Formats: sequence, structure tokens, C-alpha cells
Amino acid sequence: MAKRRLRTGPTAALPAKPDRATLLRMVQLADPGAREDGDDIVAADVRVHAPVEAEPDLVGGELEKVWACRVTAEGPLPFDYFDRYLAEGLAFRLGGLAVCRGEVADPSDDGHGGGPAVILPVRPSAEELLELLEGEVEQEEEFVFNAGGIRVLVVPQKGQPPAAQELLPFATELTAIELRGDDQAKLGALALSLSEALNGLAVDRWRFRVDTAEDLLPPTE
Repeated sequence: MAKRRLRTGPTAALPAKPDRATLLRMVQLADPGAREDGDDIVAADVRVHAPVEAEPDLVGGELEKVWACRVTAEGPLPFDYFDRYLAEGLAFRLGGLAVCRGEVADPSDDGHGGGPAVILPVRPSAEELLELLEGEVEQEEEFVFNAGGIRVLVVPQKGQPPAAQELLPFATELTAIELRGDDQAKLGALALSLSEALNGLAVDRWRFRVDTAEDLLPPTE
């Protein structure tokens, strides 16, 4: 694959070549309907190309070895930046870097300002949510809370993330409870607790499904 295309991205630049089963399992966290298509993986309206070995200068020498998985649209441009989020989410979970439009980013950088969310088919009332938050809770606005150092915001979910397709038979418009704070493991624990209580789906900031609080932490070597 041409070096220019890898730099244009979105591309997940990984320190080791993932096996096909691992890569498919990761993509299915973002789209449960993802499937293999030859050596590639097709998810929603994008194609994740099989990893190819690339030169370290793709990421400015930040990695000694680079295996690049480029994500491309199947037809029209993907909705809601799904191609970019998929590349960044794969890079995060596999300990790599993301390349998009010639820029290299580290998805594990704490400065991104994002956090997990809980996607719901039905918007909860403020009273219902208050009962589920632990510790000292301060309500700033009708759907904005501070609970034990975690900022909780209830907002309309933009678009329809493929990971949340299971919720759509019950709702045409989805709601997201966005969680913000410094302790990702604590945020993850709250996301999982709220998702279970409200019949929702816990996801990370790239809209990959979260099964454990540790899914929000960078992989350890």
C-alpha cells in the first residue's frame, strides 16, 4: 500500500502485527456485525485493511516497528467519522498510534479530554439518575451533575454508533450519559453500573463497547 495513503489515513499504526482473530474481535467491539472479507475486515460502511509492515517514519520514529492498518470508506464517506474513530480505537487498544491527514496522535494521551459514555434507548429522568449516582452529588443543571469528582452530562447521542445497534429496535433517537474525570478506571466502573441499571451500553470515547473498567486503560507491556 502506498506510503502516501497510509499517511492520509485514517491508519492505526501498531507496534506488533495483530493476528486476524484479535483484530476481528477488536473491530467487533465497535460493530458487532463486522466480518472478514478476504484478508480485510468490513465494518458498517468501512474496510479495515489487513496490516502491512511500514517504515518507522510513518509515525516519526515513535515506534521501532510499525504494522499499519488503514481504514477506508466503502462507498460514500462514513457517517460520524466512524473511520477515524475506528482507527484511533484500534490504536488505543493495541498499544499503537493513529495517523490521519499526515498527523500522528497518541490515543492514550490523557490530554484528549474525552471519557466513556453510556448509550441508552430511553432518556432517564433527573430524579432517576440521582438515585444511581454515589457519594456527594451536586446538580449544576437539569441534566448536569458532579458526583464524587465525576462530571455527568446527559445529552442526545449524535448519530447511531454501530456498537449500539441492539438498542435501536426500541428507540429511533438515543441518549448518551457522558462521563468526565481524571480516573479512567473509576469512570469505567460508573459507566458499567449505569448501563446495567438503565439497560444501556457502556462505550469508550471512540464508541467501542466496554466490558470491564480496565478497557479504558492503555494496554500494559
